[in-house]
Amino acid sequence: MTLVHPTAMVDPRAAIAPTAAIGPGVRVEAGVRVGSGCRVLAGAVLRAGTVLGAACVVAEHAVVGGDPQDLAFDPRIPSGVSIGDGTVVREGATIHRATVEGGVTRIGAGCLLMVQCHVAHDCELGRGVVVANFALLAGHVRIGDHAFISGHVAIHQHCRIGRLAMVGGMTKVTQDVPPFAMVEGNPARHRGMNRVGLRRAGIRVEDRRRIAHLLKLVVARGAARATLARLEAESADAWRDELSTFVATSRRGVLARS
Repeated sequence: MTLVHPTAMVDPRAAIAPTAAIGPGVRVEAGVRVGSGCRVLAGAVLRAGTVLGAACVVAEHAVVGGDPQDLAFDPRIPSGVSIGDGTVVREGATIHRATVEGGVTRIGAGCLLMVQCHVAHDCELGRGVVVANFALLAGHVRIGDHAFISGHVAIHQHCRIGRLAMVGGMTKVTQDVPPFAMVEGNPARHRGMNRVGLRRAGIRVEDRRRIAHLLKLVVARGAARATLARLEAESADAWRDELSTFVATSRRGVLARS
């Protein structure tokens, strides 16, 4: 049977898997779904519309599914948060639900959201993303698979962080960070390729060299059209195509070398 502490407040309309554990003082609202093997620890809050995959951990006093901090938001709008299998949400972290009817703020599988970080409404995080302590993601931020967001980072609305990118501590991000890049500073500055991250991801040496070359073309100053032209002049491969697509679909512009 599901282990629910007697002091937990679980709405009978919530769906709790038989192997989940709900700790003392936890609040689970109607319509919440908690997957198998999940642990929701003391004082955590799961608001209506929250869905946890299997083997997730929501630590003490985290709040998942709270209303967006958007002055135009109508709290009667049904929306939610979806968290993938094996993701860990640490103490005091907050994740807000989407602003549009039926919308979802989405956290991928295997992510780690550290102490008191914040993920705002309508964000989408890929698989294996790490968001460190006190980092702040504004609304509609997109983060690619296995990116690393360091402590006290602030990311502007609608910005994207590419796959396997790294954002250094206390960085202010107001433009898109390309895949595989490492940025740091206030405002953010391109510092090179995320060599450690790529190596840990098993990217081969020859591919890392190719990525480093392509990144130099992406972060060179100039209009997006010129950047795409430089990339198109390169021989086609998966790395070039990924970076070209990222540049072509940017709304806020791609961070350039200082």
